[in-house]
Amino acid sequence: MRTEYKDPEQVRAAAHLRGAVLVGMDLSGEDLRVPLDGALFLGCVLSPSVQRRADAAGALVFPNIPDVPYSVYRSALYTPAELFAGFDPARPESYADTPDARIYRHSKQQGHHPDPLHALAERLHDHAVTEALDEALEGSPVAVMGGHALGRDTEGYRRAVRLGAALGAAGFTVLTGGGPGAMEAVPLGVRVGEDAGVLRDLARAPRFGGDAESIGRWLAAFPADLPAFDRPRTIGIPTWFYGHEPPNPACEAHAKYFANSVREEGLLTVATGGIVYTPGSAGTVQEVFQDYTQNHYGSVGPAAPMVFLGEDFWVHEVPVAPLVRRLARGREAERWILVTDDVAEAVSFLRAYAPA
Repeated sequence: MRTEYKDPEQVRAAAHLRGAVLVGMDLSGEDLRVPLDGALFLGCVLSPSVQRRADAAGALVFPNIPDVPYSVYRSALYTPAELFAGFDPARPESYADTPDARIYRHSKQQGHHPDPLHALAERLHDHAVTEALDEALEGSPVAVMGGHALGRDTEGYRRAVRLGAALGAAGFTVLTGGGPGAMEAVPLGVRVGEDAGVLRDLARAPRFGGDAESIGRWLAAFPADLPAFDRPRTIGIPTWFYGHEPPNPACEAHAKYFANSVREEGLLTVATGGIVYTPGSAGTVQEVFQDYTQNHYGSVGPAAPMVFLGEDFWVHEVPVAPLVRRLARGREAERWILVTDDVAEAVSFLRAYAPA
């Protein structure tokens, strides 16, 4: 495995850089008189002499890609503060000037088939985000899937907050799709529990429309400061493919992607502690079967829990739970499927799996 460096101090202390990966550093003032054979420089600035030695040693130097509004070789997950930098709650329309909004506009300009330069930039960015996500995760995270359309003033939103509070109390790291609705309510519950005051304030901006000012009002209703943990325990995994839905401010960090397919598969894969499905629409149903396929074939490890929270919805209204159970019959995955209305039972089921 290649050694990765993101700090010039680490580079200076290295006895050699053979096969190393160096990311996003200004090394123009460094002499680097150590072996560079097979090194990989991603977005680093090198002096002319080091550039010549790198070329001679067979190192690969990937330069920064110009004129894109994001860091191609970023080394950390996004924070809400970074995505919403420049947002002024007193001026809701200022959301349009945030990095999140600017990156979305730029991505839309490229279309579904970007030119080779922008396609390469987006794919390198998404790979860097995956690396950062792997570094941020510990243990067996649990994901929660559910509808993006839940308003903050609905009972469904409050139920999702309740679920988040229970998962947080049980000590789980909780992943969601990072957008609005259930994807916001669950991490909010992890961080503040069922805080009646916070829920009352949020209900004043229950939804947002399709313009920057409406999104800004939705953002402005969110509490300025929420409790955080030593390591992120609420991580969103959103995408600019659905960039008309802003990432929620409840997650401590966001692994935000350009490619929705990479984001979808990645979210399901890293949720090694299981997934809770709350009522949702086509996107949630798609995730159910993507997840079950991984469990069915064991393609990414042992079968993990699939918890369908809302028996009437998943058995009668959108009856995918009986089909998943039928597909799992006789397999290891069968014992890790639960259909329930009881949040406590769902959490207990997930905790029973964690030691395994």
